[in-house]
Amino acid sequence: MSPTSFRQDSDITATLGLDASSTQKKHRLRWTVIIALVIAAVFGFIKWNGNKNETKTQYKTEEARRGDLTITVTATGNLAPTNEVQVGSELSGIIDTVDADYNDQVTVGQQLAKLDTLRLDAEVLQAEAALASSQARVLQAKATIAETHNQLERIREVRKLSNDKAVSRQDQDAAQAALDRALADEASASALVQQAKAALSTIQTDLSKAVIRSPVNGIVLTRSVEPGQTVAASLQAPVLFTLAEDLARMELIVDVDEADVAEVKAGQSAEFTVDAYPDRKFPAKITQVRYGAKTVDGVVTYETVLLVDNSDLLLRPGMTATADINVNHIANAVLVPNAALRFSPPEAPAADKPRAGVMAWIFPRPPQTPPKQKDEAPKEKNRQNIWILKNGQPVAVSVITGPSDGQMTEIKSGDVAPGTLLVVDTVSPAE
Repeated sequence: MSPTSFRQDSDITATLGLDASSTQKKHRLRWTVIIALVIAAVFGFIKWNGNKNETKTQYKTEEARRGDLTITVTATGNLAPTNEVQVGSELSGIIDTVDADYNDQVTVGQQLAKLDTLRLDAEVLQAEAALASSQARVLQAKATIAETHNQLERIREVRKLSNDKAVSRQDQDAAQAALDRALADEASASALVQQAKAALSTIQTDLSKAVIRSPVNGIVLTRSVEPGQTVAASLQAPVLFTLAEDLARMELIVDVDEADVAEVKAGQSAEFTVDAYPDRKFPAKITQVRYGAKTVDGVVTYETVLLVDNSDLLLRPGMTATADINVNHIANAVLVPNAALRFSPPEAPAADKPRAGVMAWIFPRPPQTPPKQKDEAPKEKNRQNIWILKNGQPVAVSVITGPSDGQMTEIKSGDVAPGTLLVVDTVSPAE
């Protein structure tokens, strides 16, 4: 380019006022406008989205009703016969015969099993021989008594006739001593007879115990012995049979938690189920609440005995049962669902302070939670608030609650009548 042309362009730029600084200002203005438009778009989106999400809260309600309330305590345990007898053997030996099996009906005195008695039979014969020997000694002692007594009488008669000259006083004393020794021998022989009789009786008793008999009328639950098996009764009697006296009447022994035992008393009714008959409830009645505690893994329970009628013999010993004990029954009470007692309306958001500029709308501060106020006075026992709907808004109503069965609770006092709509939950709006 010629110097003449360059000067002409510079003159035109200077004439129009389009220098370099003016161009930079235009660029800054353009970016400022773009940023302002973006901020305005974001602000409009936030306001539009906030207005879109502002919907009226909806509530789920249930009615209060009038009805009966039954309070129950749940406990688990096992069934057992009212009288279970374990039959064992006091003697050691070899089982000769077994005469009873599982589920057999037995009567008092019926033979269940028998031990081999060869050794006991020999001991009986030996004891009988010892008794006979002792009895013979008694006869011998009696004969000696008669002999020495006659000798003493003869000496006395001779002395009397001879005026104490034919026989000395010493001879008479010797005859008297002989008679006394004969009497002592008879007493000793008689004692030996009693001792032999006692020994014979002991062996005969052991012989009778070799036959294992049923002590009760009942049914055989278990049998722990077979023919030919050796029984050792050195420390304790081994259990050979387990008998149940009467399966028509059984006991259900359940473990009641320490938190519920104060409500459980003898005479209360109950119902229980077993896994074998899940669709059937069996009636029962509490007969005893035991004071002895059981502690398992830190949980304290108390054994409670329930009497069960098992006349149809459907229930068996050892079955696991879950019992519901009726500890209280309230008739014609005003009842509310427990969900209504648990409901609490959502807190209203705190009023926002005036926004300071556009950035405050883009980055809003979280709403401040108002400070909690202390209760002016302690609440009355069992006093709660429940919420009812008035003009579409929940309104608190103060009530005093009674017992609960876990689903419904009795209302003892308060402005709640059967049919009152109670708020139990909020409902999310459908999108």
